[in-house]
Amino acid sequence: MKFATLPNGTPDGRLHIVSRDHTRCMPAKAAETMQAALERWRDVEAELKTEYERLNAGGGEVFNRQNALAPLPRAWQWLDGSAYDSHGELMQKVFNLPPHDTGGRPLMYQGMSDRFYGPCQDVRLPSEEDGIDFEGEFGVIVDAVPMSTSAEEARAHIRLLVQINDWSLRKLAPIEMKTGFGWIHAKPASSMAPVAVTPDELGAHWRDARIDLPLKVYWNEVRFGAANGYAMSVGFDELVAHAAYSRDLVAGTVIGSGTVSNENFREVGSSCIAERRGIEMIDQGEPKTGFMRFGDTVKMEAELPDGTPLFGAIDQKVVKA
Repeated sequence: MKFATLPNGTPDGRLHIVSRDHTRCMPAKAAETMQAALERWRDVEAELKTEYERLNAGGGEVFNRQNALAPLPRAWQWLDGSAYDSHGELMQKVFNLPPHDTGGRPLMYQGMSDRFYGPCQDVRLPSEEDGIDFEGEFGVIVDAVPMSTSAEEARAHIRLLVQINDWSLRKLAPIEMKTGFGWIHAKPASSMAPVAVTPDELGAHWRDARIDLPLKVYWNEVRFGAANGYAMSVGFDELVAHAAYSRDLVAGTVIGSGTVSNENFREVGSSCIAERRGIEMIDQGEPKTGFMRFGDTVKMEAELPDGTPLFGAIDQKVVKA
């Protein structure tokens, strides 16, 4: 199934079912909002599937991603991992940092969740001097997950897959990291692609609780990267289990993969500017690529090999607040 949220004058918008080819949509009858659907997923899933099949058979209204909000416009909780070792190891090498001493645990932080930008909204930020960077990620949204759920059990709680741009202000991050209290200024609101999908829509490309597809990234309409999502050191099932170790996860918790990255980043490109700058520091002794400027655009999209759309595109411009 595929879902989007369209504006209706409320903060949470109106849940819509989207056709497989993203051309049509209709309001979901089984739930008014995405949050309501997630909270009652077992009760409404069958009805949602029936509605989805009916829409794919014809009917509905034109779906325009330009009008869409984030599929889940605000969430009770947003937890972001860092599951691509090639990205972390590159950053450690560039900045001469010791390896993270995590005791074998996945890396994860809790970010701003009270809003997610829609896929085509301008992104308002205070200053170009803060080092504006995009970060292309994949993510999952879960239903209610009990405390201490195992990774094997966690798979059944992954209800939706999403595509995320986790905006970062790179020049502020090191300052906040040194305090030991986490990020506030360095991590503004993230963005979501217009459509959330159930894992079955990926077929064989959802395997080992990972999205085995490239995330294509364009900066000012120039191809920047197409790293494949499968290269996670831990799958989303393990990230969910990690997050739930000492807490129940409320339905609607969003968990991110961290910046999608591959070991052959020189060939496939990158999903964030910081990685490109790190490669330049290793290869050329200094970074050549600057960060984003007001008026710059970034586009991110993942689709099936036959061109079938999945999440739709994030396509945004950075503007001065």
